[in-house]
Order: sequence, then structure tokens, then C-alpha cells
Amino acid sequence: MHAWIQELVDWYSQSLQSGGYPLVILLMAIESSVVPLPSELVIPPAAYLAYTHQGGMSLAGVVAAGAFGSWLGATIMYWASRLAGRPLVIAYGRLVLIPPEKVEKAERWAARFGSFGVFGSRMLPVIRHLIGIPCGIVRFNYPKYSLYTLAGSGLWCAVLAWVSVAAGNNPKLMSGDMKTVTVWLAGAVLVLGTLYYFFVHRYMREDKSSGA
Repeated sequence: MHAWIQELVDWYSQSLQSGGYPLVILLMAIESSVVPLPSELVIPPAAYLAYTHQGGMSLAGVVAAGAFGSWLGATIMYWASRLAGRPLVIAYGRLVLIPPEKVEKAERWAARFGSFGVFGSRMLPVIRHLIGIPCGIVRFNYPKYSLYTLAGSGLWCAVLAWVSVAAGNNPKLMSGDMKTVTVWLAGAVLVLGTLYYFFVHRYMREDKSSGA
């Protein structure tokens, strides 16, 4: 899987200028479906191209394309789960990289956080591409699901675009200065890791240990 993702990222980097918005939409749709392709690898390169006036894109356009792609992938997950129902998802989800334990974790997350969970999940690792499953299974209001998905995705894509521009304006970072690169990477890992622990991992473990 990791090798396939790396090949996809390499192809994306080479094709972005000609692919433009449709390519951003496609990969963000994949990111929001069963393939955990990190949005952190999709939005920043596109945002930097837009900022440097390459590829015929704007920063606002990249954010909008990213949000739409996320919504598209999340919609596919929602309706696939809603139409299939929980028994089929549990029984056959493993065939599309969704084992039962992942479904159960996503269900615990959705039960605890409700509408905010749909919005907040767009900014959290792991859970963002799973939230559509429990929402579809319980037939969560689709217009509301779409609204929160678009809002959360738009905010997250805007954050990634801003980080990309900030990084591009850092001469030491762009020149490959290892000390600066290490600081940026450590900061990104710390922020994402903290968000994941406090809003996903901790609650999932607590619910499981309590027998919920």
C-alpha cells in the first residue's frame, strides 16, 4: 500500500501543472474514500503552484477543489454504507481495506461527537476517511452531513494551503536546510499527533474499555 501511494504521489507531482483542479479533486476524493491517501500530500503542492502562478490555479480554487473532492469521496462512502447496511459492511468491508474493528471505532467516534464529529473528522488523521461509514449506516441526515463535510474540508484545505505558502516563503526550508526541515516536520507531527490522541485515540480506547 505504501509503495502504491508513493507511486501515486510521484505521478501527481509530475502531472499537477497539466491536471489542475480536476486532479486535485480526484485525489482528494480518493483521500476521503477507502484509500488513506494523506491530504497533506495533495493540497500543499497544488497550493504552492497556485501561489507561484503556475498551473493556472488560484489558492481559493485549490481550497475549493480540495473541499469538493473531499465531499465527493465522503459522499461515496456515505451512500455505499447506507445502501449496503451494517451487516454487509462488517462482513465484506475488509475486501476494500475496511476491517470490522475500523468500522466499530468509527461508530464509537460518531456516536460520541455527532454532527461535530462530521465537521471535526475532516481535520483528523485516520478518522476522516471512515466517518462516512457510520453516518451512512445510521442514515444520518444527508444534507447536514454534506454541509459539515464541506465546511470541515474547506477549513482543513485552507490550513494546508496556508502552511504550504508559509513554507514556500521560508528560504531555509526551501533550500533543504535540515535543521529547519526537521523543525517543521516535528511541529507538523506533534500537532497532528496531539489532535489524533485527544480527539480520536483516547475516546475510542475509553469507549472500548468501558464496553460501549
